[in-house]
Amino acid sequence: MGLLELFVAASIPVLKVLLITGLGTYLALDSVSILGDEARKHVNNLVFYIYNPALVASNLAKTITYDSMIKLWFMPFNILITFIIGSILGWIVILFTQPPLHLQGLILGCCAAGNLGNMLFIIIPAVCKEKGSPFGSPDECHSDGMAYSSLSMAIGAIYIWSYVYNIVRMSSTRSIEESTTNDSSNGKSFRGTSTSELESCMEPLLPSEHVNQYILPCTRSDGKAEVSVSNKIKQQLRMVFRDINWKLLFAPSTIGAIVGFLVGLIPQIRKLMIGDAAPLRVIQNSASFLGDGAIATTTLIVGGNLLKGLKGPGIQKSLIIGVVAARYIALPLAGILVVKGALHFGLLQADPLYQFILLLQFALPPAMNIGTMTQLFGAGESECSVIMLWTYALSSISLTLWSTIFMWLVAKTS
Repeated sequence: MGLLELFVAASIPVLKVLLITGLGTYLALDSVSILGDEARKHVNNLVFYIYNPALVASNLAKTITYDSMIKLWFMPFNILITFIIGSILGWIVILFTQPPLHLQGLILGCCAAGNLGNMLFIIIPAVCKEKGSPFGSPDECHSDGMAYSSLSMAIGAIYIWSYVYNIVRMSSTRSIEESTTNDSSNGKSFRGTSTSELESCMEPLLPSEHVNQYILPCTRSDGKAEVSVSNKIKQQLRMVFRDINWKLLFAPSTIGAIVGFLVGLIPQIRKLMIGDAAPLRVIQNSASFLGDGAIATTTLIVGGNLLKGLKGPGIQKSLIIGVVAARYIALPLAGILVVKGALHFGLLQADPLYQFILLLQFALPPAMNIGTMTQLFGAGESECSVIMLWTYALSSISLTLWSTIFMWLVAKTS
């Protein structure tokens, strides 16, 4: 199979994404105002609570069996590795660019978390339909690919809302600490407190609802800390686990994955719901029908959200270059080493489609949920829009090139 055929097969899904994203941006323009801020909010709720869970549950239920679980066990580790390597690359970007404190969590999140669900749902079905695809019959490729993508979305949601959420949260609170400490050092005194007391025990000022969560241990003038290092670590761990938003961690798409696993793995339920002769097949068919609307709707919303980046303020160019280099150069190269290493040591089966998806997880643009987190904590919302604009604009080139390389690699080993 020639590189030209692989390039065409890789470029078609990316062009589809560009066309639908462009339509979403057009519909969000003030002069059109079909996908304005309020409309996007309501449509996004439909996707988050209805379409995505239905898509994940229906696809996993149809394809997950005990045999397929043998192939899927490596995916959670692969996604975890993308987060670990991405975080390391993010710290390197921060060291070289020295961004403001409130943007550090944003940079780490953009480098660590890729769009592990929606982009795969768009790319994989389009790739499976192309004649130059190395993944066998289109129907089998589509069925397996959607199951792999569904699992990727569910696992990605857990990692994003447990790891990136807390990174953005802690970055924003550290920014508050720094600003309030600077205010206090510029001459703001406390009523009824002497200068010597302030010098002996200076603690960051935070809003009252956060004081108990983020207060630092006080040190005396003799240099001895009142709290031991082990207690500090325990305090930080308690703070992280206590402040995890469990409602967001178990997002609807994650619950949909759990339902899909239960239906697929329990034979009695599977016989009732899956198959042309199943008595409750109407439930599965209805879920599939709802899930079909998720991909196009989500892509339109992405296009509408990127419009904010066009209107956003200026941002340090080195930050954008650093994030792009981390996500589209360093991370995919690391992904080739990880997946090829796993294949060499016998951790993966020789399934070209599964290997392709594992590789593609290293080359995706940043997760759109990061924008929701910046809105939640009020830290770098406008800067996030600019980063998303550039990374998603450049993803058309990056995804085409890396998809071609990845398909050539898996076709070569299959």
